[in-house]
Amino acid sequence: MRVTSVRLVLAIVLLAAGGGAWYLSRPAAGDGKKAPRANVVPVSLAKAELRDMPLALAVTGRTEAFETVTLRSRVEGQVKSVDFTEGRHVNKGDALLRLDAADFQARLDQAEANLSRSRALAAKARADLERAQALRAKGFVSEEKVAEARTTLAAAESSAKADSATSDLARLQLSYTTIRAPFAGLVGSKLVFPGAAVKSNETSLAVINRVRPLHVSFAVPEKYLPRLQSALRPPGRGLTARIALPGGGSSWEADVRAIDNGVDVATGTIQLKARLPNDDEQLAPGQFVEVSLVVETLRNAIVIPAEALQQGADGSFVFVARDDDSVEVRKITLVEVQQRSAIVASGISPGEAVVVEGQLRLTPGARIRRADGTDAKARKTPPASGTDDARPATENRSGKPGKSG
Repeated sequence: MRVTSVRLVLAIVLLAAGGGAWYLSRPAAGDGKKAPRANVVPVSLAKAELRDMPLALAVTGRTEAFETVTLRSRVEGQVKSVDFTEGRHVNKGDALLRLDAADFQARLDQAEANLSRSRALAAKARADLERAQALRAKGFVSEEKVAEARTTLAAAESSAKADSATSDLARLQLSYTTIRAPFAGLVGSKLVFPGAAVKSNETSLAVINRVRPLHVSFAVPEKYLPRLQSALRPPGRGLTARIALPGGGSSWEADVRAIDNGVDVATGTIQLKARLPNDDEQLAPGQFVEVSLVVETLRNAIVIPAEALQQGADGSFVFVARDDDSVEVRKITLVEVQQRSAIVASGISPGEAVVVEGQLRLTPGARIRRADGTDAKARKTPPASGTDDARPATENRSGKPGKSG
């Protein structure tokens, strides 16, 4: 009997709770209120513009010496003196190092002595031939004696030529004991010191770089190859690259002079070289630099802020504001993204407003309002300046300060 009473009480409590919930949740009759509207998402809008847009490539490059050489001796010997100062400018022909030239001077002296003897013997042979020819004309000697004198003269002259070549070689080798700058530039660190043994064409002595002008080498994707070839092919207009140090600061212009003869199959890029005057020598070979290269100017291109771009399974899309303060999802085709601007090939028309902030809360058909509290249509028709509504509250109609209200 007690169990039945408990069950009856529980049933009454559940019925009462259900009835109360129904009563509270039912719409009030005749109150004249509509169902609450869906949430309105605050967004920021920007218009798609039609303008000429330069197609610029931003890549990383490296500076290279216009000319560079590692000095090596052409003869073996011992360093006698190092006559340059590290990191200083040198002119073409300046003496940078000297080797001990005693051995080479002795060889030259020996070669010149042999040459003098050969020339003397050739002169005697020439005189003997002339005397034999005179005696033969008078019938005092035979023709055989004349031929023998002629042969002796030919051998003496040949010996003199050989000794002359030996003398020239010894003189040339003696000149190699002084290492000179092959061009004007900056000389680097000393790689040898007095007393060091030097092997022919093996021991590095110093490095000279020509830094005025400099080369800037950089790579661009191979898809731009036709445009680059068109610009660099005569009578093309040429290309100018903007060179800057990483992190900002000074920048310089460089003329693109060369394009490589093949595409790197590993990276899919092609190498270019630009010539930078570097008159102030602010750049040194081997530095990383930022390169900006305008390969083409797109005429009448549709441009939107890059912040409006969204990525989905089917590619790029944007949220486009409609006149009824809602948004639609629009798939677009991109040409290029340049820093903070996106160049659109299709999918949107000039003048249409796209959402640049607040996309995370948007769905197709969602209601929107601008973040400043106005609706989407206010973005397309901003109030004209100078109207009465734009006047400060503390100014009267005459433009003079006065009391408000």
